[in-house]
Amino acid sequence: MANLSPVRQAAIIPPKIRMIRGTMGAVQEYAALLDASEEQWVRLQGPRQPDIWGGPIAARFRADPRREMDDNFLAVASYVTPDDVFIDAGGGAGRIGLPMALRCKEVINVDPSPGMVEEFHACAQESSITNVRGIVADWTDDHGAVGDVVYAANVTYFVRDIDVFVKKLEAAARRRVIIAIWSAPNPSHNATLFKMVYGEEQATVPGYPELLPALWEMGILPDVQFFPHPWSFDGAPEEPGYPQDRESAMEGALAGIWLAAQDRDRAETVINQHFDELYQETDKGFVPTWLPNALPVLITWDVRYHGIGAAKA
Repeated sequence: MANLSPVRQAAIIPPKIRMIRGTMGAVQEYAALLDASEEQWVRLQGPRQPDIWGGPIAARFRADPRREMDDNFLAVASYVTPDDVFIDAGGGAGRIGLPMALRCKEVINVDPSPGMVEEFHACAQESSITNVRGIVADWTDDHGAVGDVVYAANVTYFVRDIDVFVKKLEAAARRRVIIAIWSAPNPSHNATLFKMVYGEEQATVPGYPELLPALWEMGILPDVQFFPHPWSFDGAPEEPGYPQDRESAMEGALAGIWLAAQDRDRAETVINQHFDELYQETDKGFVPTWLPNALPVLITWDVRYHGIGAAKA
């Protein structure tokens, strides 16, 4: 069962989720949150553009595959053996997959963003890593990737049909599935900025309080770990890096998919007006006060003993 402290267990289901629990199943509730988020996106920002993760955003997700690895990476790597094929579902530019390729037989990155897969291949080539493949495909498509360990980091926030997605994870895994998320979902990290710019609360996307009940409803009994420190992609250990000037701080606030391109000028004006509320200037740089205190969460199970098939056996 999940390795949760009493404090974590008490906090696992927020009040607003408990209020609607019982009116529908956990998988249905999960989908309802994504439907509400998508409705808000289209209403405020218009239809989604193709490959929103490509271009400059994809480049931001690169990291040196030969960097010194942090404890979080090592925790994931502890499940991987040198003979394993490691599948990275939504692996992006390869921040985890490429260094994992130095430790296992092969890494296959299945990502729907052509821009991300392009960065993945470029980074692999620059680092002389040849035992990798990148496949441009949605995970629920017929991509054909099969491996020993299947890993999905920061993907489940965007998956409406979580049962279909997880079943595909299990079908591709000979031994283990690993899902990595944050205690506060990534898309919600900019909720304060979102409200300032768009004038309403950002719709909630599913996090671990919604994902775990959905997994339990499917008959999956995962282990859950809360890591004490954020991921580090610039070498470990290190102190958090903060913008060193106002311009860099502004760029950091305006980055990411929370903001539509057509709203950037308006957002820049709003954030500039509220800058002193949003950042605290310290000797370490401009510290964002609007970011939540989020920690990494690792959800994992051995498909042979604790997965869907095992529950039915």
